[in-house]
Amino acid sequence: MKWITAIIKPFTLDDVREALAEAGVQGMTVTEVKGFGRQHGHTELYRGAEYVVDFLPKLKIEVAVSDDRLDHAIEAISGAARTGKIGDGKIFIGELDQVIRIRTQEVDADAL
Repeated sequence: MKWITAIIKPFTLDDVREALAEAGVQGMTVTEVKGFGRQHGHTELYRGAEYVVDFLPKLKIEVAVSDDRLDHAIEAISGAARTGKIGDGKIFIGELDQVIRIRTQEVDADAL
């Protein structure tokens, strides 16, 4: 099993959610986050004063998938979140040792 963490632009969420559903991924957690990468923020003008926005709004999506669904999930996220412009985001993949569904006590792939 794998744990996928993806950082994406907020306006791509609906497309990513639909693409993951089509790929057979049944659930996800979404968190509003702020950060920067190569963009290093940008400058904005507010009431005549110029200021730097260091941290840009992003969404963090977390998904647990079985090993056989990993490639489909990665393709779904990267295809739906890609705009071709800087700041599209990143996908991180890690090992997932164990999953337990609290209600039924199902474990591992059955709990996904």
